[in-house]
Amino acid sequence: MTDAIKQIICIKWGTFYGPEYVNRLRGMIARNITPPFRLICFTDDGIGLHPDIVVRPLPEFDYQAPVNTIGKWPKSRLWGDLGDITGTVLFLDLDVVIVGNLDDFFTFGDPDDTVLATNPNTPLRKRSGQTSVYRMRVGKLAPLQAMFKADPQEIADKFRFEQRFVTHNAPGGVKFWPQRWVVHFRRHCVPPMPLRWWVPPRIPKGAKIVIFPGSLNPPDAIAGRWSEDDPVRTLPRHLCAAFDGGRRESLPRHLRHFIRPAEWVDRLWRE
Repeated sequence: MTDAIKQIICIKWGTFYGPEYVNRLRGMIARNITPPFRLICFTDDGIGLHPDIVVRPLPEFDYQAPVNTIGKWPKSRLWGDLGDITGTVLFLDLDVVIVGNLDDFFTFGDPDDTVLATNPNTPLRKRSGQTSVYRMRVGKLAPLQAMFKADPQEIADKFRFEQRFVTHNAPGGVKFWPQRWVVHFRRHCVPPMPLRWWVPPRIPKGAKIVIFPGSLNPPDAIAGRWSEDDPVRTLPRHLCAAFDGGRRESLPRHLRHFIRPAEWVDRLWRE
């Protein structure tokens, strides 16, 4: 794969993520990869995307994506035929922040391997994968679509998250990136309590991509808040809110849910 064009894909549906997310992803890729490469965005709305981004329509699927679960099951559109996009592709979520060179993601293992990040939220569970950053050969996961189509809601109820379904059912099994390559912002970048009250988030040594599962996204990291629903507070105001009626959750969770602004996210997450 070293001589072939490096293919990165992403998916954007609905209005939660605007075109700026895709454009920033393209910019980060361009600054952290050895050409040639191309970014392909599968989307229902390509308005506002950078002209260098290859735009393709969302792949059709003839089943109803489950609605009673929190997993990102519409990502299953990418498991089957992708039209003129063939070969090996690296998938990236729209809200990742690239902090290191991406070339190794294309040379790791065999081109036919399905390679996932390790899910840090389940450290005691074996073979638990995370699909914010994964590599596959186009079409290899098509059998998963057939399984899913048979009863989408039952599959979603059993596995909850699409990444868990992929981990346990990918043909030939899955491999995992070296753990330092893909890091979780809240778990690996935010200092433990109570250091996070004074020390800003950092980039762990050896990290290449920072992922943002859950409700804390790059704009929140830049602002210094736990989620978009939280106000930006100074530490004294955050501590006062714990006791004056200004918190929305239990006292221990409120005290934990404080971060300093991450300057490096603001610096790196750009077109």
